[in-house]
Amino acid sequence: MREHLGFLKISSAVVKVAAWIFLCLGVIGGVSILAGVVPGYPRWSGLMVLAIYGFAFFFFFFIAKIAELLISIINEIKKE
Repeated sequence: MREHLGFLKISSAVVKVAAWIFLCLGVIGGVSILAGVVPGYPRWSGLMVLAIYGFAFFFFFFIAKIAELLISIINEIKKE
C-alpha cells in the first residue's frame, strides 16, 4: 500500500484544485446570469448554476478529503 501514497497525495491535490476551479467558474457564471449579463437566460437559472457548481465543489472536495484520510490511515497502520 505504501507505493500508492504518492498517487493518493497527487490525486488529492489535483481534485482539490479542480474543486476550487469548479467553484470559481460556477460563482462567476451564476452571478453573471443573475446580474443579467448573459442574454437569453432567465435570472433564476443563475441560482441553479450556483447550486450545481456548489454541489460539484463540495463533492470533489469531499473526495479529496477522503483520499487524505486514507493516506493518514495507511501511515498510522505502517507505524505499528
